[in-house]
Amino acid sequence: MDGLDDIVEEFLVESHENLDQLDTDLVALEQEPDSRERISSIFRTIHTIKGTSGFLAFHRLEEVTHVGENMLSRLRDGALELTPQRTSVLLRMVDTVRSLLASIEGSGGEGSVDVSAVVADITAAMEDAPAAAVEPPAAVEPPAPAAEAPAVPAPRPAPAAEAVPEAVPEAAPDGDAAPAAADTGGGQARRGVADSTIRVDVDLLDELMLLVGELVLTRNQIVQYVGRSNDTDLVRASQRLNLIASELQEGVMKTRMQPIDHIWSKLPRVVRDLGLQCGKSVRLDMEGRDTELDKTLLEAVKDPLTHLVRNSVDHGIESPDLRRAAGKPAEGVLTLRARHESGQVVVEVADDGAGIDPARIGAKAVEHGLVSADALARMSPQDLLQMIFLPGFSTAAAVTNVSGRGVGMDVVKTNIESIGGTIEVESVHGQGTVCRLRIPLTLAIVPALTVECAGDRYAIPQISLQELVSLDAEKAASAVEEVGGAPVYRLRGELLPLVRLTDVLGLTSDRHDGHVVIAVLRSEGRRFGLVVDRVINTEEIVVKAVGGQLKAIGLYSGATVLGDGTVALILDVQALARRALRTETSERQESRAAALRAAAGDTERQRMLLAAIGGARRVAIPLDTVTRLEQVRTESVERVGNREVVQYRGAILPIVRLDRHLGSYGESDREVLEVIVYSDHGRSVAIVVEEILDIVDGGAAVRSDIDDMGLLGSAVLGDKVTELLDVRAAILAADPAFYSAHPRQTPDGVPASLLEV
Repeated sequence: MDGLDDIVEEFLVESHENLDQLDTDLVALEQEPDSRERISSIFRTIHTIKGTSGFLAFHRLEEVTHVGENMLSRLRDGALELTPQRTSVLLRMVDTVRSLLASIEGSGGEGSVDVSAVVADITAAMEDAPAAAVEPPAAVEPPAPAAEAPAVPAPRPAPAAEAVPEAVPEAAPDGDAAPAAADTGGGQARRGVADSTIRVDVDLLDELMLLVGELVLTRNQIVQYVGRSNDTDLVRASQRLNLIASELQEGVMKTRMQPIDHIWSKLPRVVRDLGLQCGKSVRLDMEGRDTELDKTLLEAVKDPLTHLVRNSVDHGIESPDLRRAAGKPAEGVLTLRARHESGQVVVEVADDGAGIDPARIGAKAVEHGLVSADALARMSPQDLLQMIFLPGFSTAAAVTNVSGRGVGMDVVKTNIESIGGTIEVESVHGQGTVCRLRIPLTLAIVPALTVECAGDRYAIPQISLQELVSLDAEKAASAVEEVGGAPVYRLRGELLPLVRLTDVLGLTSDRHDGHVVIAVLRSEGRRFGLVVDRVINTEEIVVKAVGGQLKAIGLYSGATVLGDGTVALILDVQALARRALRTETSERQESRAAALRAAAGDTERQRMLLAAIGGARRVAIPLDTVTRLEQVRTESVERVGNREVVQYRGAILPIVRLDRHLGSYGESDREVLEVIVYSDHGRSVAIVVEEILDIVDGGAAVRSDIDDMGLLGSAVLGDKVTELLDVRAAILAADPAFYSAHPRQTPDGVPASLLEV
């Protein structure tokens, strides 16, 4: 059904309800003709029907309601006195409107319904002229069916059973609507639009949702109890209960679902007005308007979505002159997309504007003191884009009534995360920006994984769960490493930051067998591993709000009652992710601080990454020069001229094989290469070693100036003589232009790249 049909259907439903009320109000008005409040209410109802019918081009409906509105206006102003005759013609107007609505519902148009007689009668009643000859005494009874026949011709005669008294005004229109209703073949006509919908108070739906939630909890308890029973009848009954409860839950949840168009419908006006205010021409396209979302979530996402749309018009789309200069059409395009995906609703706000310049973002962040220049040098373009969500951040040149105050995107992110959603930003400078919201379908009942930690149970929403990894004691001892003081696990070649739930909660694990269970979670576009003691089960949980004290901790999004009756806290995955990334960042900051102290002369306290390069040789690399540790398959290595390169995170990285660089050739038939990635000022190189050995503290190491090509000296690390790599020389071997774009020297003339983080 297209958008116009939806409008017509809503108009019919609302008009039928209004007409029923009009019958009551007009009869009551006859008993108290001086009630200005009731007359005003009747006037507003007729005025609404007239206005909408004009918009939808139902001209006869507009004509009859227009003349009725004129009479009501004069009655309201006291220019006319309400008499039984005038009440009768108003009731006839209501019946005629009802007949027109029945025709519209049945055929899509006003059909052959004639309104001229009732229009003439209303006009005559306003002028105190005699009523039409067919007008019955209104004070005795409402219009007889015979009087209606000329004005409302029926396609077929109504059955005798339908000839009910006119005191029930629905009789005539129902008789007209019956032929239009398609016969289903079983002798039952299609239900009319007014009878197929019902208005229900939202509070009642919320109460039903709470009761269904309690039913789901009880269902979980019964199913878990019956699972331990051998009584087949009891098992069969519990399975039936499980099915019915699931269907009831789904049905009640559907009553709360509304199309996202309910909030999108206001955005065309926002885009138009803001475009005029900013001197821009913007076209708004919408895709997926019928995508449904829980009413509560719909309300929660309304303001963030409006803010993103305003940002796209104000910041994203350029002025017509700039767009023409860039070879673009003068009119910008803002696109809203919505779709269901993996149990979530994905909403995108995309524009074809100027995009976001990461360099400008970084410069503004440093200018506002939100990040240091040192930290900025090591950030990827995607990391820079995430900085627009920092509190107080803005790139606006001046504060206006539209933007520039630095209040907005951080609030958008907070609001989206408060309902369990995430926000992602993708941008290509000069081409446009996409802001993507991922929102759960509902907040009330969600599937979750229950885990145990230090004897207590916790729930993790499955929407954030990607996979589970179980490591036995032997494998865990070697597979879990430390980088920058933070534990990591190499999952299919990717380093996964680990967060131990016991450390976060300040508890002591009751598992001492060395076995490690990792729940791989995704949040804010990045993955991390949550280490728990054991996995219990998966089940649908009912989300309950937690008190202020628990909420203030910032680690719990709610609580639930599990199938065995125990209470479990629901972990806030976004908060855990921020903690994981913050830990990683703090370690980086500590490494940077150590490097600055080294630049001041205290070079002995650097942490070193030890790597084997073949021929029993070991090389130490300052940890603060290491961005990431990766594994690359040999088959993915390609060549550009005489140089080896590898595709990495959307970029092409030059490779330097450290064994060849230092004249010590190791194994050449390895399927997987151990790679150390070094990045600075947007450029990166991949340093290939034979094996990552350890991370040690070089503070107390015995040093020597004995060196060779590509080395800065040697030191005793881990009871073995270890060569100290000249990182700058190794990087230049892979990318001779690496430092040419940003030469920096320390006061002593030593390249800063060897000292900084």
